[in-house]
Formats: sequence, C-alpha cells, structure tokens
Amino acid sequence: MDPFDAISPRKVLERVSTLLGCSQTSNEVATYLDNHDELKHLREQFLLPKVSELPPSDLTLVDGTKECIYFVGNSLGLQPKMAKKYIDEELDKWAKMGVHGHVQGSRPWAWAENNIEELMANVVGAKAEEVALMNGLTVNLHILLLSFYKPTAKRHKILLEDKAFPSDHYAVESQIQLKGYDPKQSMLLMKPRLGEEVLRTDDILDTLEKEGDSIAVVLFSGVQYYTGQLFDMATITKAGQKKGCYVGFDCAHAVGNAELKLHDWGVDFACWCSYKYVNSGAGGLAGAFIHEKNAHTVKPALTGWWGHNLKTRFRMDNEMDLLPGISGFRLSNQPILLVCPLQASLEVFAMTSMTALRKKSRLLTGYLECLIQHYYNEDEAQPHKPYVHIITPSHPEERGCQLSLSFSVPIAAVFQELEKRGVACDMREPNVLRIAPVPLYNSFSDVHRFITVLGSALAAGKELQQ
Repeated sequence: MDPFDAISPRKVLERVSTLLGCSQTSNEVATYLDNHDELKHLREQFLLPKVSELPPSDLTLVDGTKECIYFVGNSLGLQPKMAKKYIDEELDKWAKMGVHGHVQGSRPWAWAENNIEELMANVVGAKAEEVALMNGLTVNLHILLLSFYKPTAKRHKILLEDKAFPSDHYAVESQIQLKGYDPKQSMLLMKPRLGEEVLRTDDILDTLEKEGDSIAVVLFSGVQYYTGQLFDMATITKAGQKKGCYVGFDCAHAVGNAELKLHDWGVDFACWCSYKYVNSGAGGLAGAFIHEKNAHTVKPALTGWWGHNLKTRFRMDNEMDLLPGISGFRLSNQPILLVCPLQASLEVFAMTSMTALRKKSRLLTGYLECLIQHYYNEDEAQPHKPYVHIITPSHPEERGCQLSLSFSVPIAAVFQELEKRGVACDMREPNVLRIAPVPLYNSFSDVHRFITVLGSALAAGKELQQ
C-alpha cells in the first residue's frame, strides 16, 4: 500500500491507523509515513539547526540537542549543505585567478546564472528561455510593470488582492502614479466576502467580467502570503486575457511550493524571490518570467549591458543587440556569491519533481490540519479551552504547504512559547501564525512533535492571559 496515493489526507490516516491498529493521532502513524516517504532522503541535503542554536529557545523547557521543528520555510528556507562549498570555490577562484574568473571554472561569473536557468524553469513550469535569474523580487516587479502596464484613459486599472504583500501594493501604487494616474481610481482591490477570509475564484472571475474592459493588468499572488490561499492561476489567466488584460503573478510563496505551469497556463509574466521555498538564503537572487508569446512584442523600458546578446556584448560598439523576451530585461551581471546557494538548492529540486513534492506536501499539511482539528478545535463543552482556527482553505488544491492559524488566546504569547520550545515559525499581524511543513526537508514526525509542543504553548499562553 502506498499511503501517499489516497484520495485525501484523512483517508490516508484512516488506512494507516487501521493497518497499524492504533489511533490516527498516534506517533506510530507519523513513523509509518516517514518510513514510506520516498523523499525523506532529501532532508539530508540541508542543514537543520539544533534547538540550542535558536536564540529564543529556553533550555529549561526543551532538549537543546534535538533538531528544531523548522516550520518557517515560507519565510526563509534552510541552507543547502552544498551552498558553502560552492561559495568557497568562487572565493578561492577569485583569490587565485582574479579577473580570469569571469570566463573560467565550472561557473564563469559572466554567465553563471545562465547555467542554472533550466533548473529554475523546471521548478516553475517554463522554458529556459522564458526565465531570468536577476535582481530582487520587487525590482523585477517594477521592471516588468514598466513594460506590461501601459494605461490608457479607458484601460488603466490594476486588479490585485486587497491584502497583497506590502511590497507588491507599494510597487503597483507607485507604478500607477509614475504613469500619471491616481491609485484611488486605478487600484482595484479585491476583498473576501464579509465574514470570509479568502477570495472566491468565482468572485475574481465576476470582477473580471464586470470590470475587465477597464483593467490593464491583473496581478495576483500565486499563494497569498497571509492566508496561504493558492489561487487558481490557470483560470484567472484565461479569464483576464479573455477581457484583453495582461495577467501576471507574484510567485514568491508559490515557487518551490505549488506545482506551477507558467508556460502551459499562458501566464504573461511572473516574478519571485528564491529565499523561501527555494532556499537560496536571505536576499537571494530572484527570478522573472515572460511567456514566449510576448518575447518579441513586449520590450524592456529600461535596458542595460546584460540585456545585450552575449555573442556581441563585448564588441563595445554601443549598438544594442537586444536579447528577446525576459533575457533582454537583464540590466547587469549577477552576484556570483548569490548564484552559488541558488545552484545548491536547485540541484536538490532536480533530484525529484514538483509533482512528487506536491504529492508529499498534500499529505504532510493535511496531516497537520487533521491533528490540529482533533486536538484544538473550539469545544462548546469546554468554553475556557484554548482553540485554534485555520484560515487557510481546507481543500488541498487551494493551498500550498502553509497553514495560517489564529488563536483564542493572545497570539504573541503563543508565538513566544512556541519559540521557547524550539519551534521556528512566524507571526504576522494582526492575528496569524504561519506554519509551513516543507516537503523537501520536513517529516511527519516533525508535525507530530509540533502538535505536542503546541499544546504546551497554548497552556502557557492561557496562563499568561490570566
């Protein structure tokens, strides 16, 4: 029996617990799932901090020799073990051959990022020539919007979610102002229905149908950073383009998390950072995508040396030989020390597939959801018992690996108590803890340990409230 092939996580837990003759909440289930996890070896490709190495840990409460429960890959992924080796190689090359490092070695600095673009393209479901590794996410978003956002008196709006990540909101706001329009009139912000926490796809489609003729660009997250909602990117793309809009996505929380098919879906443009689920380190080299259908019609508003064809770049004749598509949007050479950790991580992704990772992720996050609902649902019979509310959609196809949790006790206290006990997660205002079991390196036993620690944290948080 392959437990990962069941229709739903609940069905898996039912099958496994029946097979083992134990409760679905037993640690035996986690152990069984770990033993049958075909991706468990990938954990060995990363450096996992010990509890004692995390600054907030209180070693009077927890064993500092254990590996921490690292559920914060949605914010910063773990360090790939090969990252330091690759960085050291380039530092050594710089020391020993100086300027010749631009064209020598396994990753010549002048085109090192080009050598790993196919690996990145495989992760986002694109052709290698549709992907560029450059800059940071917000820089890339600005560069893309400069070319895709061409407002007219009739079609000047940008549609995005109301609580988009602040940097996206600011980028859109400033691009609208740059083009001489008023954000109050040209930013079309979508809010969930009253009393709901996530956007309905039908409501997005309805807005596109009603407002589409005035919308120049549709810009959604792939996965919403606060709620963890995975948007139906294929359907939104089709609907937006049907109304004559360009459709783009900020895939910061989707890349390496959801199974993306940017090319097949016909997405016009996308961008992403690489330090979350793609594990390239803080401030790592970001990515950008332009579909091949736009390669010769959408030109960069800003040009630089690195957008010039490599074959003629060094003629220095100051006559631009612009590369087509996203490659022409490059401005300057990329920092080799940022290429190294990204290469180390993408090589781990190449050991598997996004299909396999998503298969595990559905079960891993579903297991977390089932245990939370078993132990920490609101109970009318116990009105004083602390409880947890999951705001992330329950359907596996409507979320990535992250669950966003709100609590009946003060969230800051719960967060603090979790950190004291060796859990790495994050808190986002106003009232959410984001918990992200990452299939590349997290285990089912991590989830089971977390549930136990969460009980202690809730109890301690309640005491602080009293």
